[in-house]
Amino acid sequence: MGTLLIALLATLLAGIGARDQLTVAALSARQGQRPALLIVALTIAVATALAAGLLEREALGWPTHAQHIAAAIILAVAGAEMLLLAPRKAPTEPTASLFAAGIVLLADSVVDPARLTILAVALALGSPAAAALGGVGATMATVTIGWLAAGALPLARLRLARRGLGGGWLAVAALMAWSG
Repeated sequence: MGTLLIALLATLLAGIGARDQLTVAALSARQGQRPALLIVALTIAVATALAAGLLEREALGWPTHAQHIAAAIILAVAGAEMLLLAPRKAPTEPTASLFAAGIVLLADSVVDPARLTILAVALALGSPAAAALGGVGATMATVTIGWLAAGALPLARLRLARRGLGGGWLAVAALMAWSG
């Protein structure tokens, strides 16, 4: 239960102002709050969060120390991405294609800080199923918030929050690496 809660909270924080959330918000603002867009976004969020959490199963044979170091490195990469990369401008979608939106959302979600955080929690705490479930809940929440906000997200504040969270992720990664 602890792993699930940690993954849920950490992924919620990592998902604040994330690319997938902002993409869904921008598309909802331009095309209206289509339920089909939300379903596509939620499907991709669930699939990528499950994949991130269950990817830890590949490291089951690793020594615990190696898993913790890998988790620290992955968390540092997530923190660096949040700290250094500002959210890009909203995509200009000339069509209302759900397939095209799905491809953009998948590309946004594959290796973003939220999914990296899920993987890091799974590695650090050794509970991939719980980390995956916590990550699924959080990514579903952040995408739904983006859909509901429909372009009304305060981008300047989100950038500042992401940079602060990125610094926090780097600090946690450093502590994890130092404590071994």
